[in-house]
Amino acid sequence: MLTKKQHELLMFIHRRLEESGVSPSFDEMKDALDLKSKSGIHRLITALEERGFIRRLAHRARALEVVRLPDSNTPGIKGFAPNVIPGNFPLRGVDTSTAPNAPEALELPLYGRIAAGTAIEAISDPSTTVAVPPSMITGGEHYALEISGDSMVEAGIHDGDTVIIKRCDSAENGTIVVALIDEREATLKRLRRKGNSVALEPANPTYKTQIFGPDRVRIQGRLIGLMRTY
Repeated sequence: MLTKKQHELLMFIHRRLEESGVSPSFDEMKDALDLKSKSGIHRLITALEERGFIRRLAHRARALEVVRLPDSNTPGIKGFAPNVIPGNFPLRGVDTSTAPNAPEALELPLYGRIAAGTAIEAISDPSTTVAVPPSMITGGEHYALEISGDSMVEAGIHDGDTVIIKRCDSAENGTIVVALIDEREATLKRLRRKGNSVALEPANPTYKTQIFGPDRVRIQGRLIGLMRTY
């Protein structure tokens, strides 16, 4: 699933490669998407690469290869209206403090994919649920998210895993949390507060810690469990 800007950039790169055989420069991409800085393009390129849509060619300047194009269920394609979770997740999670005693499994809402890598918009599909053993969770509201990316791999969280999140709006230092950045993008990272700054730490040395002002990050929940299908 791509965001609108990711889709626009992918199709722009594809058209330029089709027309000239040369990928556009970052300045050209910035102008085409009407962005203010090239840092936004770098984030979009990284997100597209992580999702397998493009590949950077080694030892060649401005060398990008489009590996695949999105399917019809992608933002930006006529007739598709993505259901994006805005600012504060409209969580209708399961409150386990009122759940029946000793059920075989609890059905938690699966609120789409969340980044363990470059932050991406979380996509909501309230019709989807996941069965979770009651022993995994405690009282309070819970929901599930599917992981996209590998920035938390050294914490044992892999691409494609399903994480179980307990809803909260604060967490202690060192806790792995769902963090909402600029009321727009969600990511799963380890929380560190340093003075008036909030650091979101990856668990993969190839990724950098991101540092934000306290007004740019809101906690949406903390990690309490993980499920994996082999």
